Amino acid sequence: MHFRQVNDQPSTFVVILEPGEEAMSTLVAFARDQSLTASQVTGIGAFERVVLGYFDRGKRDYQPIPIERQVEVLSLIGDIVGKGDDLKLHAHVVVGKSDGSAHGGHLIEATVWPTLEVVVTETPAHLRRRFDPETGVALIET
Repeated sequence: MHFRQVNDQPSTFVVILEPGEEAMSTLVAFARDQSLTASQVTGIGAFERVVLGYFDRGKRDYQPIPIERQVEVLSLIGDIVGKGDDLKLHAHVVVGKSDGSAHGGHLIEATVWPTLEVVVTETPAHLRRRFDPETGVALIET
């Protein structure tokens, strides 16, 4: 991974992930290294494999949807929120297969190939998540 800061107010970075890097952990580590506690992320690129998730309301858990082939990242959007070991990436992604079909969902894990280009922008208000027992999901508090 390499990056460049492209703006100071708000702090904005272009982060380039390289082949073989795990997208979720790499982006969280980047945010931790930059002392970011609340950021928005957007990205495009490709994965050699990805696991999407669909939230099963009855089970209150994500149903994994593995895709074991190269896909294009058509859209990645989310946020990185928290501090230290509590820093979490919550992202949704739409990926495209070679036949033009698209699949989307919660990003659970993904291996980059050949690249993932992500813009990380610090948000002015510090976002926090709290577990909501009614839905079984950690929701952003305002």
